[in-house]
Amino acid sequence: MPRHLCSPRHLCSPRHLCSIVTAFTLAAAAFGCDPPGSPPPKIQGTSVDARPGAKSPPPSNAASRPEERVLVAFGDSLTAGLGVTSSESYPSQLQEKLLLGGYRYRVINAGVSGDTTAGGLRRVDWVLKSKPEIVILELGGNDGLRGLDLKDTRANLEQIIQRLLAGGAKVVLAGMKLPPNYGREYTTSFQSLYSELAKQHDLPLISFFLEGVATKTGLNQADGIHPTGSGYNIIVENIWPTLEPLLTK
Repeated sequence: MPRHLCSPRHLCSPRHLCSIVTAFTLAAAAFGCDPPGSPPPKIQGTSVDARPGAKSPPPSNAASRPEERVLVAFGDSLTAGLGVTSSESYPSQLQEKLLLGGYRYRVINAGVSGDTTAGGLRRVDWVLKSKPEIVILELGGNDGLRGLDLKDTRANLEQIIQRLLAGGAKVVLAGMKLPPNYGREYTTSFQSLYSELAKQHDLPLISFFLEGVATKTGLNQADGIHPTGSGYNIIVENIWPTLEPLLTK
């Protein structure tokens, strides 16, 4: 089983470059690591109180307006919007869709590039500070790409879910997939853990976060991994049928 394909700084080993790129190109997969050889990215969405696209976030003790509900997009680089402008990220585009639909929610981009489920678990209290009504949980892709033990990934996701639910949030779980070169047993077990956790905790499930976007050249950046603004637009449209029943006007 390949392990540690991406370091915490998202730089992939040159000897694995060809196999990784080939797998990413051919497979409908979930991607959370930065592409090989890319410069260190600017971390987007790391302030729980930041509005997507805002030039400068409000102070960390800022509270939402009384008429606003809070929705947190909690994830890795696919949530942070690595490689696109903040206005093109999925949380920002979701904010616009909510406003157009008459839903008064403040969407918080709590995405951190390269984050794993272990990192996400350490950030739960930080996320709960904003008192979210809804959390879209998109984590685990980096665990899979590093070949981490799925028992740990599952345990981390379960603890994240339990703590978010205990904090009063509704949780929408976003499923992920891996390239086939990780082996059938590992990829199947990885994919199924999302549906199992959703069933266990009675959560709405987005079966595959990158559905209709993964491997589509025109919808992904040059790295073939992270979506473009147009790709994120499709992701928002895919999320909407699962999310809308949870919304309150």
